[in-house]
Amino acid sequence: MRRKYSKEFKQDAVNLALKGEKPVTEIASDLGIRPDLLYRWKYEHQKHQQVAFPGSGKLKDAQEEKIRQLERELQLVKEERAILKKAFAVFTKTP
Repeated sequence: MRRKYSKEFKQDAVNLALKGEKPVTEIASDLGIRPDLLYRWKYEHQKHQQVAFPGSGKLKDAQEEKIRQLERELQLVKEERAILKKAFAVFTKTP
């Protein structure tokens, strides 16, 4: 079963790794986590800064905006398809 770690735990672990007082492997061992997990958290923190570790089910701002954009585009395509269906029905009617 996967263990879940709080945002605060991840941030504290990353802060310890960034200080550089101990090697990452030693910090990970002290915290009871795998070193590759701490490296991944460190990378995510450096890449996303304040929005890193959003928590379960929460999206980053860029992801939310992309979803909204895709939903608008989908709605537009659905409307265009409905119009084309109606136009096709009108033009295929035989007198």
